Amino acid sequence: MTVEPEFHRIRRLPPYVFAEVNAMKAAARARGRDIIDLGMGNPDQPTPAHIVEKLVETVRNGRTHRYSTSRGITGLRRALARYYDRRFGVGLDPESEVCVTLGSKEGLANLAQAITAPGDTILTPNPSYPIHPYGFIIAGAAIRHVELAPGRDLIRDLARSAEHSVPPPSAMILNFPSNPTALQVDLDFYREAVALAKARGMFILSDIAYAEIFFDRPPPSILEVDGAFDVAVEFSSLSKTYSMPGWRIGFAAGNRRLIQALTRIKSYLDYGAFTPIQVAATAALNGPQDCVEAARTLYRERRDVLVDGLAKAGWPVPKPTATMFCWAPLPESCREMGSLAFAKLLLEEADVAVSPGIGFGEHGDGHVRMALVENKHRLRQAVRNIRAFLARRGVGAPVPVPEALLEAAS
Repeated sequence: MTVEPEFHRIRRLPPYVFAEVNAMKAAARARGRDIIDLGMGNPDQPTPAHIVEKLVETVRNGRTHRYSTSRGITGLRRALARYYDRRFGVGLDPESEVCVTLGSKEGLANLAQAITAPGDTILTPNPSYPIHPYGFIIAGAAIRHVELAPGRDLIRDLARSAEHSVPPPSAMILNFPSNPTALQVDLDFYREAVALAKARGMFILSDIAYAEIFFDRPPPSILEVDGAFDVAVEFSSLSKTYSMPGWRIGFAAGNRRLIQALTRIKSYLDYGAFTPIQVAATAALNGPQDCVEAARTLYRERRDVLVDGLAKAGWPVPKPTATMFCWAPLPESCREMGSLAFAKLLLEEADVAVSPGIGFGEHGDGHVRMALVENKHRLRQAVRNIRAFLARRGVGAPVPVPEALLEAAS
């Protein structure tokens, strides 16, 4: 039988390692096993009622069922500009500096298509959310990966990579608070990034999808920096902030040239999100924000249950100061096997699904990502399962055997 060659753009994409864990998870559930899923960052809480009610109200108006506009309705773009004003003290022109997207993922990928020529070089921190490098890979770019880890000077490493890249990089990707590492940066970092971009003739694509899920200081926007509008565009999403992942609504804001490029390419590809969704998103941004604080509290409580529980089980995991993820270094006794083998083993023996760090890039292989998307009761069960799993490998305190079982054995 003749094997057909893969299409060119498909050949440039590596195997999707998360698919292996997802297939194992589905097979285990089909056999009736109760899998505690900490893999995908998929918020489990319902969208706040006032947002849903606005959607229902709007969808009953038949005039909203027609094509929308690819760059977003005026009311939503204005709401996004008001959000930037009150949250970051940044003024945006909703007509020329804001574009509504079908989630931040679509916006990043389409902007990559708009601004990339085959062979362009793009700087991307590694580990990173997959769309950051692969959006540009699909567009024909070459990726220069720059290691992202606590204690490393990312700006220095980006500068070194820019100096030694041929051709010189045309853009760099930033994502803080970071998915998957949960690392944060301050305005001084962004000032250095803007200065580097200007010195090297690069654009900056900044992803702040987790800017509202924080447990300490509020993360800044790169657009707060003087001169950032000359080189930077910022992407975000309502998915995590308002528990709206399935609604697929986000935005890009910043540099007018980049916003114009994104708007133009989207005009050929889509008619924008369903108008009632955009109206409901406007209600989310303009309405009461206590639901956002409630989400922070929920994720903080879950973080503490998971991290404190794992520490007691003999697996110390850094406590994230933002995002809905824990970036966990593999237990010392398991480091040689790598993150994919460890994630498979954890699923098979502890009924807990996590994301292998290798799926976020080669520098992520010593970690797994755990999403805080199960309730506290389920997280405590996950900790118990993991504790037993680790104890069988000589990590942590032995798991006590219930007295009833000891009596039965005697």
